[in-house]
Amino acid sequence: MYYWIADHLSVIMFGVLAMMMFCGYPVAFVLGGVGLGFGALGILFDVFNPLQFFNIMPRIFGSTVQNQVLVAVPMFIFMGTMLEKSRVADDLLYCLQVLLRRVPGGLALSVTMMGTIMAATTGIVGASVVMLTLIALPAMLTRGYSKELSVGTIASAGTLGILIPPSIMLVIMGDLLGISVGTLFTAAIVPGLLLSALYTVYIVGISWVNPKAAPALAADLGPQSGAELLRLVFKSFVPPAFLIFLVLGSIFLGWATPTEASGVGALGAILLALANGRLNMKVLREVMESAALTNAMVFFIFFGATLFAYVFRALGGDDVVVELLRALGIDTGWKILIFMMILVFILGFFFDWIEICLVVLPVFAPLLRKLDFTPHLAGSNEFLPWFAILIAVNLQASFLTPPFGFALFYMKGTVPPTVTMLHIYRGIIPFVVLQLTAVALIMTWPEIAMWMPKATGFLD
Repeated sequence: MYYWIADHLSVIMFGVLAMMMFCGYPVAFVLGGVGLGFGALGILFDVFNPLQFFNIMPRIFGSTVQNQVLVAVPMFIFMGTMLEKSRVADDLLYCLQVLLRRVPGGLALSVTMMGTIMAATTGIVGASVVMLTLIALPAMLTRGYSKELSVGTIASAGTLGILIPPSIMLVIMGDLLGISVGTLFTAAIVPGLLLSALYTVYIVGISWVNPKAAPALAADLGPQSGAELLRLVFKSFVPPAFLIFLVLGSIFLGWATPTEASGVGALGAILLALANGRLNMKVLREVMESAALTNAMVFFIFFGATLFAYVFRALGGDDVVVELLRALGIDTGWKILIFMMILVFILGFFFDWIEICLVVLPVFAPLLRKLDFTPHLAGSNEFLPWFAILIAVNLQASFLTPPFGFALFYMKGTVPPTVTMLHIYRGIIPFVVLQLTAVALIMTWPEIAMWMPKATGFLD
């Protein structure tokens, strides 16, 4: 029994982590505590050298504290929070409603378009979902939209921020996998727009088949003259679009690194709030407090996950995973990739994306890096970016899948009592299916993700 436990400490460690995730304790403390606890057990069973504990702090310091790429995370969080608090999104949604008032399902399409635009300026799912719910849901219900279609549209559009650049998740995945953040940003654009297009096609189809689910907007909504409409577009649509160009264009054109572009985005968000006359000490204080709390949560989880991954690998976790996959007959690249896609999707029912990334990627990425996926991919340098985008699209579904879909919790806290959790669950099912469809399309045709990085020279 003693020797069996010593040989399987890494398996027990992973099982304990899975159970502890449900205890309601902060994830960062769970990751770090399990890592320290099993490091101590490893010492008792003589499979972990006490001196290895001295490597933990340098590893955390080197991989997280000194990492220049991760400087972009606080900036992007600040940018998204500033845009939310300054109500730039309110103006944008109204402008899109006016522009799409004659299109079937125009209001739902406006929400999808707004979610796509805000995804390219914020990258914070919680803020986007809450903001869209508060702004769009009352208008959709008032105009007679189906509750299921309303909440499904809002939740799916709000989660686009985790995929479309500048995405915090892509910054973190790039660091974990050793990939240029610029490469991941360019690779994620087409898949993100593909998802938005799939949502759009579905909404238009539902509006055409069942007009009662998405009644048309009033023809007299908003400005009636061309001059007034043009003024509205220049005031509410052009500034966020210009901010997207400042952030993403500066990266793709080689003018700035992602870290520098995040600073440009933060400054641009401040200038937008100032131009709208909504920048004051109260708003600034709220933005600073909210951004600081979000940053603290993200980096604390980084520390805990680094500790957990280090101890897990030191206890032989990599070898156990390889043996387990071999025992299950999962011994080729495609089998392992499909197994991992299914695993990530199932984990998304219970865990947040950052927990899945920081626990699963360090275990599977070294295995998949060694495997051959040619001729499906033209070059070996294409595999990791393609793999990262597959995981990113898959992880987006984790925000929508019950019982612990975080977007559903964000939404439930802000919807009126007439919208129940059952409405939310029923509403998100078609959009989860669309997300899985996008995963299948990108897996079958890698060029969906790889075309832009190659066209812009990021893979040369």
